[in-house]
Amino acid sequence: MTLTTETRQRRPRPKIVTLTEAAAARVKEIMDKADQPYFGLRVGVKNGGCAGQEYVLDYAHEAAPLDEVVEDKGVRILIDPKAVLFLIGTEVDFEVTRLSSKFVFRNPNETDACGCGESVTIVPAKPDALDTPLS
Repeated sequence: MTLTTETRQRRPRPKIVTLTEAAAARVKEIMDKADQPYFGLRVGVKNGGCAGQEYVLDYAHEAAPLDEVVEDKGVRILIDPKAVLFLIGTEVDFEVTRLSSKFVFRNPNETDACGCGESVTIVPAKPDALDTPLS
């Protein structure tokens, strides 16, 4: 009896985080003006705020061994593995109003936000969410 294995080609996984054109342009602008070259933009979630969690953006000097690395619109985004299930399907935008400018997260996993808009409540996506197309 001969055992043969067949390798199936995996379909590409959807990006965990995407950027709007405005967000990509602003990240590129910030990175170009940084005091040193950086590997990419680190996006994560941490505990804090009155709703329980806060989004975190920071410069990344290098990718950590388990980081998810996403390239979108010419920007390299690094995602901490502990934040992946909280961020699946998130779009990051950059909005400018008369009184402020800020990055805005549109996350389908958010269930609540505080009144000031600084913190959110996020329910982790199911692990199989990476295998389904995002709409």
